[in-house]
Amino acid sequence: MTTTHHLRAGSAGDGTYTVNVSPASAGWGYSSLRVLELPPAGRHSFATGDSEWIVLPLAGSCTVTAGGDVFRLRGRASVFDGVTDFAYAPRDAEVSIASPDGGRFALTGARCERRLPARYGPASSVPVELRGTGTCSRQVNNFGAAGVFACDRLIAVEVITPGGNWSSFPPHKHDEHRPGQESQLEEVYYYEFAAHAGTPGLGYQRVSPSGRGGTDVLAEVRDGDVVLIPDGWHGPSMAVPGHDMYYLNVMAGPDRAWLIHDHPDHAWIRGTWPEQPVDPRLPRYTAPAK
Repeated sequence: MTTTHHLRAGSAGDGTYTVNVSPASAGWGYSSLRVLELPPAGRHSFATGDSEWIVLPLAGSCTVTAGGDVFRLRGRASVFDGVTDFAYAPRDAEVSIASPDGGRFALTGARCERRLPARYGPASSVPVELRGTGTCSRQVNNFGAAGVFACDRLIAVEVITPGGNWSSFPPHKHDEHRPGQESQLEEVYYYEFAAHAGTPGLGYQRVSPSGRGGTDVLAEVRDGDVVLIPDGWHGPSMAVPGHDMYYLNVMAGPDRAWLIHDHPDHAWIRGTWPEQPVDPRLPRYTAPAK
């Protein structure tokens, strides 16, 4: 069932994009996500408007033209096959994406004030982090993290969770502006799953209210699904056994800082991590050498 905050695959598209989440459609101020599928020799153009964008190949390669800058993205076969390079396009620009062989591309965006230069992000520069241990082990590709790649408002990362593990755990929130302790960030989760013997994968996402009338989601998520998190404790994100889970996180808010507050009932779990090894299935892959 599609709800206000859980958008089933196919329910959030508009004919051009298979996913098109904007501040207007989500009812918030900053964060956007579009997923574009291009056929062989396909091309798509768009105006960035009042937002900055990162073009991220999910499957396939492409050439991105932003104003007078041209970036050739090698991409990857799938989100489970490697770190990808990417391109940053500033606000108030015209962008074109062309793919000789076709593919699927994420456009992660955020409303912003500053107009930064268009840039290429090499795969070799993406920090690959192993977060958590034991059954909380997951891999984070910090391509657009604060402090890693310069943006005005946009924060974007990829997370791979091995089948049977929990990520986004302990549950945490970032829905209040508390300087030095917590930042206020809207967040989009976009999911893909590794199939097994032709059987599609699935997982589960929990978001619980952090205040009266807050976001409350318990969703079975599958390929192409989206969960919108304007507020609330989010986590766990659970990958069913046998199917690795990928999700793309897009975040933005008044300040570009990822400061989170763990749920007080579950924060203790972090203290157990030093006692356990990281899941030996990780890293799924590492960034290529320069």
